[in-house]
Amino acid sequence: MEGDGGRPDHQRVVLGSLGLFTVLLGAALPLIDFFIVNVALSTIGEDLDAGPALLELVVAGYGLAYAVLLVLGGRLGDTFGRRRLFIAGLAAFGLTSLACGLAPDPWVLVIARVAQGAAAAMMMPQVLGTIHASTRGHRRARAVGLYGATQGLSMVVGQILGGVLVAADPWGSGWRSIFLVNVPIAAAGLILSTRTVPGTRSARPEPVDVPGTLLLTAALAALLLPLTEGRASGWPVWTWVLLAVSPFLALAFQRVEARADRLGRTPLVPPSLLRLVSLRRGLALLPPFGIGFGGLMFVLAISLQQGLRMTAVTAGLALAPFALSVFFASLAGPRMVTRYGAGNVVTSGCLMQFAGGALLLLTLWHYWPHLDAWGLIPAFAVIGFAQGLQLPVLFRIVLSDVPHERAGVGSGVMTTTQQSALALGVATIGSLFLALAGRWGMRDALLVTLLAWLGAVALTFVLSLRLPPTGSCGGPSSSPVRDRGRAEQRGVMAPCR
Repeated sequence: MEGDGGRPDHQRVVLGSLGLFTVLLGAALPLIDFFIVNVALSTIGEDLDAGPALLELVVAGYGLAYAVLLVLGGRLGDTFGRRRLFIAGLAAFGLTSLACGLAPDPWVLVIARVAQGAAAAMMMPQVLGTIHASTRGHRRARAVGLYGATQGLSMVVGQILGGVLVAADPWGSGWRSIFLVNVPIAAAGLILSTRTVPGTRSARPEPVDVPGTLLLTAALAALLLPLTEGRASGWPVWTWVLLAVSPFLALAFQRVEARADRLGRTPLVPPSLLRLVSLRRGLALLPPFGIGFGGLMFVLAISLQQGLRMTAVTAGLALAPFALSVFFASLAGPRMVTRYGAGNVVTSGCLMQFAGGALLLLTLWHYWPHLDAWGLIPAFAVIGFAQGLQLPVLFRIVLSDVPHERAGVGSGVMTTTQQSALALGVATIGSLFLALAGRWGMRDALLVTLLAWLGAVALTFVLSLRLPPTGSCGGPSSSPVRDRGRAEQRGVMAPCR
């Protein structure tokens, strides 16, 4: 095994099956922990005597730290070695999970959740960076497909696992078990990672862009913090001030990055990376997709338990068809991409989501509140299959033309976009649901928020029409074999078709 820093990307290393399993385990933990809290918030509030504002911070603190530090985590992995950062992030994630599980009061829990989000941001970009640097051709396409499937499954499994653990109450731990369960998993991952994950780093390490990092952190915090905390806090003045300032911070970030690029420095998000057509068009789909999905899962977690009076276990198991559909779709996706093309698969997935959403709306309209988990299976199965088709393909599109030496930066930009969108979905669609539920009742609030989710799906559909229907992920192609050879020569991902 290489030294801690790893071999430069131009020196060939190979990621084996067990190594792939290990990094995918690391990819699953952060998203599981983002969603696992949804079903335990009421229990945490009762046990720690925490009000709505503090409970919102338990969710927002993790999501905010995770989102704003992802690009920095990718840059550090490129510079100091991806395996080194992966191991450090995994160890920190296990320790901060232990701190969350042992928190004696809500403020300690909030602080521990922020630290847990930072640990996740250190670990997560190294997964795709390692895959990008240590696989080629079909193996890379398969690995990225499995990564996308892991992401989709983790979002659903988080809520299922949360419901099961809270209800099972192992050793009287109650809600604390949703955090403590991470500790042995992280320990197993550490043992595996030291033996199976190859060390890689960028052949041309780039220094950290401090001004860009600070401005990106400020811009995302100014947007996400008031949106996630505003409703519970009664929308005080500071929330409106931050929202008003956020676009100016984003503009300042863009100008600082462009100036650094012109002066020959290395910006946090290189403008040349954003000029890649495949990355730019793929990234454009992640915000509406993530906003819709994040909001949908948050709303379902509340509606199934408080509206349909399901237990935590029943509510979790009601989502099992969703998770199974995501899994089977991820297996079918590569064959469908080969046959029909990446763009057509994403567009078809949007149409399938419309069908599943319409079925869910009709089911809730006619049978609420006399509806059990069995009645939700058809709609959840269709929606899950659609999303399981789309997410892995979107990841492949985004990374298809990213050079090896910028693998960490590219994956950091992608995961930052995805995580920010998930947090925005909880903040916007979730806040809309909670506001309407108090006025109109839970069923009507749920129907309205489902329409908002379908609006996000519609936007994803429109943007998907700009993707190449066939050929490579980065653009039309008449010869997939020739394009794959060219891609290998340039050191980027093989075409999606």
